[in-house]
Amino acid sequence: MISFARRAALCLLALALAACGGGGGGHPYGIPDQFGDADPYPWRGRVPAHYAVHGVDVSRYQGDIDWGRAAASGVRFAFIKATEGGDIADPQFYAHWSGARAAGIPRGAYHFYYFCRTGAEQAAWFIQNAPREAGALPPVLDMEWTRSRNCPQRPDSETVRAEAASFLAIVSAYYGRRAIIYTTVDFFEENQMWRLSGYEFWLRSVAGHPRDVYDGHHWTFWQYTGTGLAPGVRGEVDLNAFAGSESEWQGWLAARLQ
Repeated sequence: MISFARRAALCLLALALAACGGGGGGHPYGIPDQFGDADPYPWRGRVPAHYAVHGVDVSRYQGDIDWGRAAASGVRFAFIKATEGGDIADPQFYAHWSGARAAGIPRGAYHFYYFCRTGAEQAAWFIQNAPREAGALPPVLDMEWTRSRNCPQRPDSETVRAEAASFLAIVSAYYGRRAIIYTTVDFFEENQMWRLSGYEFWLRSVAGHPRDVYDGHHWTFWQYTGTGLAPGVRGEVDLNAFAGSESEWQGWLAARLQ
């Protein structure tokens, strides 16, 4: 839990970023000028700021977002939590969904997977809650080990991949776009997620470039911090980079927007 004092300080910093657009003295090295980081990593080599296109992923924990300010500051895409497990819907989803669209930010919905329901059941729940809508980014399956006391299961790697494949096939067919897989370093390695071929990956790597952390595995999106600060967002938010250049981003969008 974040203390009240720290939350207040983060909000003040976020407001300052919103007012001046980021940057200035003491800006954390490697983070794009328009953003900040409450707990920056000492980046070296190929750093997040070397990439041209950046975005956020959000859920109810970010509360209300000024999407117009976020767009003006350089937030180029957003992944928005829609569901988790087989019976939980994020209460902020539709507010974020409509707000990002009104601001002209390409956005996609993601599902946080729990291991107490089958992939097919969770795909049905996601489909029930995330609109099939023109202009949306491909859907995302967020698969990582959970810390839930109600669902502590950790299936073997073959079961994990089989259930992931079931979810991905159903959701990809329904939305007409191949889904994206989000995962973390430990989960990727322990479950050999690279064996799920044909899907793009969104990789979490907050202490090193994914090329090094994931042993050269391909990636399309890189979540490089969970303590980011962005204009229009109160408090901390995940920041992400697209793997290519500006022109490659435009090509990727043209090929994948629903």
